[in-house]
Amino acid sequence: MAPRSATGSGKVPRDAVHHPLFARFYARVSVNAETRMGMADIRDRLLAGLSGRVIEIGAGNGLNFAHYPRAVSEVVAIEPERMLRKLAVESALRAGVPVDVAPGVAEALPVKSEAFDAVVLSLVMCSVRDVPRALAEVRRVLRPGGMVRFFEHGRGGGRAMLLTQRALDRTVWPLLSGGCHVSRDPVAALREAGFELGPCRRVMVPEQGPALPSSYCTLGTAWRPPVSR
Repeated sequence: MAPRSATGSGKVPRDAVHHPLFARFYARVSVNAETRMGMADIRDRLLAGLSGRVIEIGAGNGLNFAHYPRAVSEVVAIEPERMLRKLAVESALRAGVPVDVAPGVAEALPVKSEAFDAVVLSLVMCSVRDVPRALAEVRRVLRPGGMVRFFEHGRGGGRAMLLTQRALDRTVWPLLSGGCHVSRDPVAALREAGFELGPCRRVMVPEQGPALPSSYCTLGTAWRPPVSR
């Protein structure tokens, strides 16, 4: 199912990202995390109050779709991994709002400029190959004054944890986790890309129990600045 406004900033292969083993693992773990790790509640908070046309980048298996409020007129969901995209299509059929699922990567979104009222980034900035380019695309497709809702994990904890995160990123973590990195700073990246930061809240996942290298999450809002007069 392709988005209705499919004119992109660059052509990408339909399977530009291919992590079949990780995709199977993620699909299973993410469903369990909805209740066991409180992810369903986080998705509600992430998406509350959205309206109009929304693009979700890196939609995974589509677990956000059931949480979009009825004021959202359309969701265009971009997912590069084939297996996760297939699961997202199945989730879209059960959603309470119209959802179009399409292939594509964050660095070259196959949609028109300034076409969306909001962008949703949910556990995706950790795995994009080029964060500045991806956020430049977010800015391109978002209308002036439009909103970014994000839930991302990244660096956190004390010095020992940060050293551990960096060591993992240089070695096994991206290989085992579909290109994921645990030491990125999503809030700093949004600021450097020219977005205005709104309320941000630190969320630990899981909330109870030992802190893992991937536990340090941020739930927040940012805006594309309106056009200067």
